[in-house]
Amino acid sequence: METDALAQADGKRLWGSVTPLITPFRNGAVDYETYASLVERHIREGGHGVLVNGTTAEPSTLTVDERTRLLDSAIDVAKHRCQIIAATGSQSQAETRALCDHATRAGANALLVVTPYYIKPPQRGLIEYFVDIASRTSLPVLIYHIPGRAAVGVTIDTIAQVRDRVANLAGLKHAVNDLGFATECLARFGADFRIFVGLEELSFPMMVIGACGVMNAVGNLAPGKVARLCTAVVQGDMDSARRLHFELFELNQAVFFDTNPIPIKYMARRLGLLPSNEHRLPMVSATPELERLLDQVLRRAGLLSSAA
Repeated sequence: METDALAQADGKRLWGSVTPLITPFRNGAVDYETYASLVERHIREGGHGVLVNGTTAEPSTLTVDERTRLLDSAIDVAKHRCQIIAATGSQSQAETRALCDHATRAGANALLVVTPYYIKPPQRGLIEYFVDIASRTSLPVLIYHIPGRAAVGVTIDTIAQVRDRVANLAGLKHAVNDLGFATECLARFGADFRIFVGLEELSFPMMVIGACGVMNAVGNLAPGKVARLCTAVVQGDMDSARRLHFELFELNQAVFFDTNPIPIKYMARRLGLLPSNEHRLPMVSATPELERLLDQVLRRAGLLSSAA
């Protein structure tokens, strides 16, 4: 596959608001019925795509079987109406391979592969790892660059060496407060290098310099508004995009009032999107103090009535 052509299933480009959906739990088990309803709502309200098993989905607490079932559910519900990107990375190369192989067979549009966490491999190890994974699939592959969680980052030279060896490395999700890194990527690899913004409050600024879209947890709450911000930037309507940026700004900040997705899950429950904001240990639900703070954020955002 030619990287620059960005060919993928259904002929769609990788772009726009691709929301990392939360994983609903019910009495300790994955609630697949509620998950399917979240996918449908996201499409109905104008989201451009769904990221399955991203960080916001708590994938480290899920089994491989649960992750593949969630992907199958999203693909089945979407029925080609939006992009489905599968987050298939793991600490284990064997698990990553299994998840990538399943996503390729299942019909995902692209793969998002995180740098293996905890291990802290050298850059030469990351090069071999991503070459191995990308060589196993015909789908576009995005590197998930999140050193704050993974304890390892990728360098521009590492990305370049991977691109030299595989044609389907399409870009990365950049979850670092570093606009310079994104700028350098685009300057070196060209405007067709796909960068998705991975830090919510940088959604607008990073898209202005050339990112193709966002993977923003707030899309779980306001999918239409996040999608409209992306569309406005792509269409050059910077006044509208700037207005939406400020309208979303406090929600974007609230994602990190505690460890993601604790705030998002609570706010989703308050909006009636989840029956409960249940987590699996070591993740835990929001404290009463945090709940009160998040209720205020939702009210100021116009998502929750003052009486609720």
